Amino acid sequence: MDLMEAILTRKSYRKTFKPDQVSDADLKDILKAGVAAPSGCNQQTTCFIAVNDQKMVYNLATIYGATWALTAPAAILLLTKEKISYKGNSYHIHDYSAAAENILLAVNAKGYSTTWVEGQIEGEKAKKMGDLLGVPEDLTVVIYMPLGIADKETPGVEKKAFEHRAWLNGYGKEF
Repeated sequence: MDLMEAILTRKSYRKTFKPDQVSDADLKDILKAGVAAPSGCNQQTTCFIAVNDQKMVYNLATIYGATWALTAPAAILLLTKEKISYKGNSYHIHDYSAAAENILLAVNAKGYSTTWVEGQIEGEKAKKMGDLLGVPEDLTVVIYMPLGIADKETPGVEKKAFEHRAWLNGYGKEF
């Protein structure tokens, strides 16, 4: 799958998965996509954990609390640390967002499905996930992505028309 096809066909998936396993090699390639993401002031504030141990994957899904996630054969977690750059800013949210998008595209390109789960795991759930995986106290689990091969079709969401969101040489000017 080429890059534009991966971008244009990517959909968030929140349904059951087929039981097929996700190989270590595929998980490594997917995490390489995350590591390759840009990072504000090269602070590299995002770390990654791929999980395909079935007991751990199930326990993560239990912490999250969605029944469809219990069927995932693998999961990816993104961790971050707020770090102040030499400019006095922290780019950790930008960093893990760029990494998450790279991962979403790599997952799609490899024929798997996932979704970006963030707000639903903040606080205690993120702490429990981190404890389960031995994450050091100075890092926070910020994104959980249960993944595998989709068991059902998903139409995706309707996007606003291109011409209502993108222009050339000025706001509202058509391409």
